[in-house]
Amino acid sequence: MPKNSSAIKKTNIAFRNRCRNKVYKSAIKTWTNKYILSLENIENLNINDALFNLSIIYQKIDKAIKKGILHKNKGARKKSILAKAIKNKLL
Repeated sequence: MPKNSSAIKKTNIAFRNRCRNKVYKSAIKTWTNKYILSLENIENLNINDALFNLSIIYQKIDKAIKKGILHKNKGARKKSILAKAIKNKLL
């Protein structure tokens, strides 16, 4: 444990930020899993469900990029992979 007050404050802030970042990253992973499941069941379900999940993931990724949680290139890469998944499923 740190002794001086600035180091204590720094560890508290790092813990707070780590928890905030975890919420954003967890939401992206959860919606990605829902999206993948909706792609697997695309014959049974409507394609609108998959597109709805895709739009929510895009919003979550964009917000994480804006807040500095994800790098912009990583966000673009994630979006590209998700778009390719639906394209391959439809063709």
